[in-house]
Amino acid sequence: MDTERASGYRYSQRAYLVQLRREGAGTVLVDPIALGGRLDPLVEALQGTEWVLHAASQDLPCLAELGLRPAILFDTELAGRLAGFERVALGTLVERLLGYRLEKGHGAADWSRRPLPPDWLNYAALDVELLVELRDVLEEELRRQGKLDWALEEFEAARTAPPPRPRVEPWRRTSGIHRIRNPRQLAAVRAMWEARDSIARERDIAPGRVLPDSALVEASVKNPKTEAEMIALPVFRGRAQRRGVGTWLAALRQAETLDRSELPDPSPQHDGPPPPNRWADKDPAAAVRLAAARTALTAAAEANTLPVENLLLPDLLRRTCWQPPEDLSTEGVAEALRTGGARSWQVELAAAVLAEALRTTPTV
Repeated sequence: MDTERASGYRYSQRAYLVQLRREGAGTVLVDPIALGGRLDPLVEALQGTEWVLHAASQDLPCLAELGLRPAILFDTELAGRLAGFERVALGTLVERLLGYRLEKGHGAADWSRRPLPPDWLNYAALDVELLVELRDVLEEELRRQGKLDWALEEFEAARTAPPPRPRVEPWRRTSGIHRIRNPRQLAAVRAMWEARDSIARERDIAPGRVLPDSALVEASVKNPKTEAEMIALPVFRGRAQRRGVGTWLAALRQAETLDRSELPDPSPQHDGPPPPNRWADKDPAAAVRLAAARTALTAAAEANTLPVENLLLPDLLRRTCWQPPEDLSTEGVAEALRTGGARSWQVELAAAVLAEALRTTPTV
């Protein structure tokens, strides 16, 4: 199974096409838009079956919106990573393991377009044409390497993963915002971002197509006072940007009226440890632990032909090094990893080497 979305064109991440291939039935392309998102017969037909997807975490949320949830999952991208392949794009794995070259070229297209051109549909069908064969080869490779049980744990974790938590301040991810440290200018970015997000959601248009991030940052830095001054900025010379100039000016004026107490913090508290490049100043002992842990886990990953980020999630590693458990025995660290969401195979490989690294202290 696979889906096609319209990322970069639409605000939503809904599926605009669902592709399936099943032995005995062939390839089927389903238009959920034409069906009003009601795929009840398909939901019933697929109950209890194993789904083969490539990079499943990208497709499962939009499939769930349609009521489609797998009972069993096999993720060919994740399988490729665990098997130690350095390049795990679908086309790369198919060519290397099956000897076929997939025609590519429409992955970044606007799949909300109707009618969809025949060559786009052919492209979409190819994405599921060989997934089952690829799955079988990867399963055999994982079994040969003694990693199949690891992969099954990972597939189940991906299948049952909860939706990601909404970001507390999503506007802080505006590209180029690192140029701004002034709280009043940050408030301007926030006001313009929120205005843009409201328009994008209402029209179901990707926010960057309403107004690019560069325009938000430039206007917040230059703070134009009139429509003419705003239009004079290079990033506002497009017709769409000029058309909404009144909205953007209003957002800037709103930011100007905020009380000091309402301005955003230039250095907000992180949900977790600070960025690692600041650890040496904030907590030198934690920086030493993190360096030792990274070295030890990299060696363990290489010994098992794994990407280190699949051996242990970087975020869990940072959190554990920043605030280690009181019990630094192997079992104490293992329990901390399990509590943090690590799978049993990860705990088995990582707990002992991480426990030793966490006991590393700065040299005087």
